[in-house]
Amino acid sequence: MVTVAVLLLPGLGLLLFAMTYLEDRLFGDGGPARHARRRHLRLLPGGRAEAAPARGPERAEHRSPGRDAA
Repeated sequence: MVTVAVLLLPGLGLLLFAMTYLEDRLFGDGGPARHARRRHLRLLPGGRAEAAPARGPERAEHRSPGRDAA
């Protein structure tokens, strides 16, 4: 029984180290992203003169059930 415990100890130590490392990487404060800019979205002045009509869901073509591609 002592032999099994001694053989499992390095594996459990490695597992503990790996889980601690992953938790720090996943849940740690990473700071600002390197690609972040001060003004990410640039809007053009003016925009549309009138509102566009709302688009509804497009209707699919009617197919007969016997004409499947598969």
